[in-house]
Amino acid sequence: MSKGTDTTHSATASGLTVDDITVIDNKLLKRAVGAAALGNAMEWFDFGVYSYLAVIIGQVFFADASAAAQLIASFGTFAAAFLVRPIGGMVFGPLGDRIGRQKVLALTMIMMSIGTFCIGLIPSYASIGIAAPILLLLARLLQGFSTGGEYGGAATFIAEYSTDKRRGFMGSFLEFGTLGGYLLGASLVTAMIAFLPHQTMMDWGWRVPFFLAAPLGLFGLYIRLKLEETPAFKDHMDKREEMEHNKPRLSVWQMLRDQRKPLLKCIGLVLLFNVSNYMLTAYMPSYLTGVMGMSELSGLMLVMVIMFIMMPLTLVWGYLTDRIGRRPVIGLGALGLIVLAIPSYMLIGSGNMLLVFAGLAILGLLHTCFSGTMPATLPALFVTDIRYSALAIGFNLSVSLFGGTTPLITAWLVDTTHNNLMPAYYMIGAGIIGLLTVLTLSETARKPLKGSSPAVATEAEAHRLIDKLRKRKVKHKTA
Repeated sequence: MSKGTDTTHSATASGLTVDDITVIDNKLLKRAVGAAALGNAMEWFDFGVYSYLAVIIGQVFFADASAAAQLIASFGTFAAAFLVRPIGGMVFGPLGDRIGRQKVLALTMIMMSIGTFCIGLIPSYASIGIAAPILLLLARLLQGFSTGGEYGGAATFIAEYSTDKRRGFMGSFLEFGTLGGYLLGASLVTAMIAFLPHQTMMDWGWRVPFFLAAPLGLFGLYIRLKLEETPAFKDHMDKREEMEHNKPRLSVWQMLRDQRKPLLKCIGLVLLFNVSNYMLTAYMPSYLTGVMGMSELSGLMLVMVIMFIMMPLTLVWGYLTDRIGRRPVIGLGALGLIVLAIPSYMLIGSGNMLLVFAGLAILGLLHTCFSGTMPATLPALFVTDIRYSALAIGFNLSVSLFGGTTPLITAWLVDTTHNNLMPAYYMIGAGIIGLLTVLTLSETARKPLKGSSPAVATEAEAHRLIDKLRKRKVKHKTA
């Protein structure tokens, strides 16, 4: 098991043996990846449903407002949930570092499901007046609070269960689950819009997707409760017991101070990742219909096809990052946004279906540069004993400020300036910040996580690694 060294070289210098190397059980790894991805899919099932129902939700809960105001109010409620995500991160992150990743991930799963299910129960504005949007806001706040512990925990869980050589590929399944959950929610809404009359959707049809959160959540909870804790966290707990708690626990504020540089890097990367993400998934369906005047069904179908194409591409990038590194792929995506955001939106604004698809495809391809790399890149910024806390706080601070607010801000900018390219300018800004952040990163592909010794797939691989490190050490001494 791991002895908690920060790098392979330091481990070798302290006399690393085969017993010190973590050998990952492949069956447990697959179960861990599946359970983590399922939770993320559950979260994004809700996002897909909400994004594709944004216009109807605006009409149901903000009936007295204009069409533009209804859409902005709907996205405002969507964005409000992101304001409490850092609070959830501050609660669930330290809890995950103290009692374990698996227990907290089970808790966040059931809370997310309850919040989503409750949205389907809320009466309309026509029935109970102002209480309707207030209850919608409260349900979204519960979702946001619980989600504050979800992504950081899931990414940490997969990263700590993965071998060093395949961490990028295994981590990419987390975003594969994201896209799958979003696609499931979006497909369900699209099918209902296609086959149900508009008035039926307004009366009760929009509630059905939210009610499905209950069985999906119970299934996800069952899967997560069957998991074992990660090897890295087990080893960390063993170390802490051996030290007899002599090391004082860092407070959240001390951690924010001491981990300032990696937290800033995390915030910069997440900004890049999530502006691209929410622009494409949460805002684009409404942009195509409300701004570009495309039929509702056509806009929904186009984005769904792009999501479907993005799923395998995410896994491809995850696989490639284990070979060529995380930095080149993230840098390529950031540079692509800077150069291609405006041409992409010009294609989308052309009105020609083929050109609209081409513009969306470019944005989707660039986003997979991030979705295939971030689940492995972000956990590697922090050491084991604070990984969940730091990632949950850094991730959710960035998402709440720059990610979840993207649909609201861009909808407001377009409505205020009457410039349909404002979303492209917003993405260019994110690309510049992301590219500058990438330049500060150290490459982490095929390397142990900070605070952990190497993780391998077999004992034979552990022996080969020891031999390799021994030869490198001898060569270094002779040199």
